[in-house]
Order: sequence, then structure tokens, then C-alpha cells
Amino acid sequence: MLLDLDGEVLVIDPAGEHWVRFRVKRVPPTPEKPQGFYYALTLHGPGGTRLVGFDNAHPVRSVAGPAGRRTLAHDHRHRHRTIRPYEYRDAAQLLADFWTEVEAVLEERGVTL
Repeated sequence: MLLDLDGEVLVIDPAGEHWVRFRVKRVPPTPEKPQGFYYALTLHGPGGTRLVGFDNAHPVRSVAGPAGRRTLAHDHRHRHRTIRPYEYRDAAQLLADFWTEVEAVLEERGVTL
């Protein structure tokens, strides 16, 4: 179902200032992308600014700090300028988590759907 969304762009507010984009491509399974696909689900605001993103395009540190063990996770989420690891379970959960985050950010911005 996730692969069917590839290339979709949806305007999600009446003013047309916020939109989501889905990019999903099948790739050979690797340790970094064991699901067998690349994904990037993003929410954009006025001017195209990315507000939310869930993707597996690049590694991020999963544990920070001088005492913490630093490992790299490819599944992660962006919220404004913050990047955090994301625990990918399956496509349905990814979509649910993405839309939950989109709704929270829009609510913070006072955007009604």
C-alpha cells in the first residue's frame, strides 16, 4: 500500500499553504533498508518549508551524548529542525505515525482542516 502512494502530493488545508508528499521506491533489502524500500513522507508549509518528515534516506545517531553508545539508524523522523530515530514496524504504522505528527504540527500552527 505504501508503494501505491509514490509521487502523490496532497494539499491538506483550505488555504492551500500546507501539503504532504509521498516518495516511495522499491530497493533491494539491505541492513539499512530491510523493508526493501526507500521512503520519504513529508509535510510542507508556506514556501515549501519541510515541517515534518519520516524517511530512511540517511543515517542518524540513535544514542547521543559522551557516555552513550553511538549507533546509526536509517529510519528516522524530522520535526522542524529536530531529527530523531524512528522505529519502523510496518507500512500501516508508519502512515499512522506520520498522520499523527502532521495533525499535531498543524494544530500547533493553528491550521484547521
